[in-house]
Parts: sequence; C-alpha cells; structure tokens
Amino acid sequence: METFLSDFSNANFQWVLMGSLLLGFASGVIGSFVLLKKQSLISDAMAHAALPGVCIMFILFEVKAIPVLLIGAAITSLLATQAIQLIIKKTRIKTDAAIGITLSVFFGFGIVLLTYIQQNFSGNQAGLDSFIFGQAASLVRSDVQIITIGAFVLVFITALFFKEFKLTIFDPQFARGIGLPVTFLNGLLLFLVVAIVVIGIQMVGVILIAALLIIPPLAARYWTEKLGVMAILAGVFGAFSGVIGTVFSTSIANLPTGPLIVLSASVIFFISLLFGTKNGLARRRLRQV
Repeated sequence: METFLSDFSNANFQWVLMGSLLLGFASGVIGSFVLLKKQSLISDAMAHAALPGVCIMFILFEVKAIPVLLIGAAITSLLATQAIQLIIKKTRIKTDAAIGITLSVFFGFGIVLLTYIQQNFSGNQAGLDSFIFGQAASLVRSDVQIITIGAFVLVFITALFFKEFKLTIFDPQFARGIGLPVTFLNGLLLFLVVAIVVIGIQMVGVILIAALLIIPPLAARYWTEKLGVMAILAGVFGAFSGVIGTVFSTSIANLPTGPLIVLSASVIFFISLLFGTKNGLARRRLRQV
C-alpha cells in the first residue's frame, strides 16, 4: 500500500493516469459511432497502418520528435483508408477482404522498415518498437499533454456533431434530403478515428489501440439501445479500463500498460455480455424460463 501511495503521488504517474483516462473515454465515445456504422475493422486497419508512417518519418528526419512521428502515422493511416475504399470501388473484393489486405500490407511494410532502422541506425532509434505494443511508462509530460489535449478536442468535436452523425448513421438518405453534407460527415468521422489512433499509439500501441475503439462500445451496447447513452457509457467503460490498466501496471512491476488496459476493457465486456440489461445472456435466459 505504501508503494502504491508513493507511486500515486508521483507527478509522472498522475499524468499517465490522466492521459489513459481521457484516451479511454474519447476512444469509447468515437468507437460507438464507428461500431454502429459497421466500420470497426477499418479502425483496426488504420491502427496497423500507422507503424510505417512512424518509421518513414524517423528515416527521413532521424529524430524521435513525437509530433513529427505522429504526423507520419496520420498520413499512412489516411492512405490505408483511401486504399480500402479504392479496392472496394474498383474491384469485386468485399469490404472485409479489402481491410485484411490493406492491414497486412501496411503492417508488414512497417515491420520491414522497423527492422531496417534497427539494423542501420545507431542507438537513437531505441524505443521505436514501443509503438507496436505501447509503452505508457516511458511517456513524458509533453507526450501526455498531447494525448490529453487531443482527447478533449476529439470529444468536443463528436459532441458538436452528435445529431449529424446520428442521422448519417441511421438514415443517410434522409440526411441527404434535408441538406446535410453526408460525405463530409463520413470523412470527419474517419478523421476522428485516425486522430484517436495517432494520439493513442504511444500508450496502447498500433496493435491494441483498435481494441479501445471496439470493446467499450460493444460492452455499452448490452446496457442500452440509445446512442447518446451508449456513447457516454462506452466512454466511461473506456476511461475505467484506462485507469485500472494504468494502476495495475504501476503496482505490479514489468507489466505493460497497454495490454492491461485492453484486458480491463475485456473484463467489462464479458460482464456486460453476461449481465447486460439489453440482450445480456443472463437476462435472455430469464426470459426463456
């Protein structure tokens, strides 16, 4: 207990805790719209596509400046999104296959570049591999500030366009009929997903950040059928997962924060799956009795 209290009073731990809380909340809120729009796998492809962008920017500038690396991650994530759309429109390949192809190609390219960097650059490349699984413990105050500010901005934009997103998801034809810019709103939602991937890969990693966009909304779906409530509940689940994962990784030595955050979210999902008031397994079983 004394060790935990000592860690909790540490300023860096407090920043990481705040960053993981806000990242989890923002991921849950944005993921709710992505889930209902049936684009959860696209977010996974975006996350994996961020790795080559990080590596390319390091090769070009030979610096580990986080803003520079994140710009590269954003560019390749957007390119992956466009590649998926192009494959779907120009070929007979279905959406899931197009996502699988794009995800594999971009992530494989990223691993090749990462290996090249490790073999041909000196010690200044140390830490780049943390972008794969995340390494919250290595975050400094400026990194967490980027996550914190980014999460606030993304949640604000989502709240600002809540009604418009809701209409374009459930009735896009009606949305077009009343003059809403549906194409712009779809692009804005994809931008929000790219942004949450970019600001979150340092903490959770490119492999696991998509889980924060998918698992909390899925858990929230078992408790409500109202989008507004679902978004808030998913945000709360994501924030709680971030806090629990951070606390456990700090209390128990040598455990990574990112995977623990995702495992915490998974526990919440299984509880929701069993006991959720909307289609939870226990409730459905009671109805059958």
